[in-house]
Amino acid sequence: MEPIQQTDAYLKVVDVGKKFGKFTALEGVSFKARRGEFLSVLGPSGCGKTTVLRIVAGLETQTSGKVFIEDRDVSHLPVSKRNVGIVFQSYALFPNLTAVQNIAYGLRSRREDSKKVTQRVGELIELVGLGGMENKHPAQLSGGQQQRVALARAMALSPDLLLLDEPLSALDAKVRIMLRSEIRQLQQRLGVTTIMVTHDQEEALTMADRILVMNQGGLVQNGTPLDIYDRPATPFVAAFIGSMNFIDNAIKIDRGVYGIGDRRLAVAPENGAGKIEKGQKVRIAIRPEDIVIRDGLHGERNTISTRVESMEYRGPLFRLALRFDVDAAASAIIEADVPTEKIRRLNIREQIELSVQLPLDRLHVYRRPGQVDRAP
Repeated sequence: MEPIQQTDAYLKVVDVGKKFGKFTALEGVSFKARRGEFLSVLGPSGCGKTTVLRIVAGLETQTSGKVFIEDRDVSHLPVSKRNVGIVFQSYALFPNLTAVQNIAYGLRSRREDSKKVTQRVGELIELVGLGGMENKHPAQLSGGQQQRVALARAMALSPDLLLLDEPLSALDAKVRIMLRSEIRQLQQRLGVTTIMVTHDQEEALTMADRILVMNQGGLVQNGTPLDIYDRPATPFVAAFIGSMNFIDNAIKIDRGVYGIGDRRLAVAPENGAGKIEKGQKVRIAIRPEDIVIRDGLHGERNTISTRVESMEYRGPLFRLALRFDVDAAASAIIEADVPTEKIRRLNIREQIELSVQLPLDRLHVYRRPGQVDRAP
């Protein structure tokens, strides 16, 4: 895990753990966020991501570890003392208040000057595109409009942190796509440090500056969207973010060379799993879109002969299931994503023989479960 530096982080979460009775929800979670950065906490249900958000907000108290905002230890301060804006999954709007009244609620609770409240709310209404909706109640607004009200209410108090708990999960697909772009643009204009919890990998990849991938109460990878997708640190991350083929029971033959039955595959050394001894079994992985299919592949490095077992039409592409011989007694299947135009041009169809290439720089090597990392 990267060290937490006191000088370069606006938010620091340091070695945070949380137990509910005998159940450990979080263990040793550390990360930081720069001022104005957009972080996404991504993971499956029950991984601890919402617990992290609630601890940062002050809605839960950690069992161990600390939380800093601008080098101020807020670990045991209530939410009212942390100056955070929160948008919940359900939006939590007051049904008896209009859009304007919902947005102004926090300001009026602070007994702000009436003219300043009116001015601030007007600015926010314009900022989130709710002109003409000011006097409507939540029941009269669409899901997307309710989301905008919730965002404006969270921003009304000019928070140090904006915390989003699965903010788009209740919306239909088209509205989600539109709003994730709007939220990102709004966050960039305001320059507010933001943490968004989601289980939707596409949301995280398209909205965040950096993604924190969590599993079973721990942080398993911390990196940019490109890092997370192109260089997944573990098989869990590789499988959770996008699609991934895994070829099990490969054996290390030499540096950058692995055996799968009777065949040899070259892998870029930087894509290996640290120090692996010759003869150790590993898992080799490659994404479906990285498999190369074109004429004239015969004899090129990492080229294998396959048979097209099935073809699944997905509009702009087909997903092919390709069977290849591992050795005289065994075979395996990998999936390849191929543009529909190429399928037509190469006349690819089920049960034909097809040569494919597994580019050495797109292959990843992982230790098998239970193997212990060794220092290089």
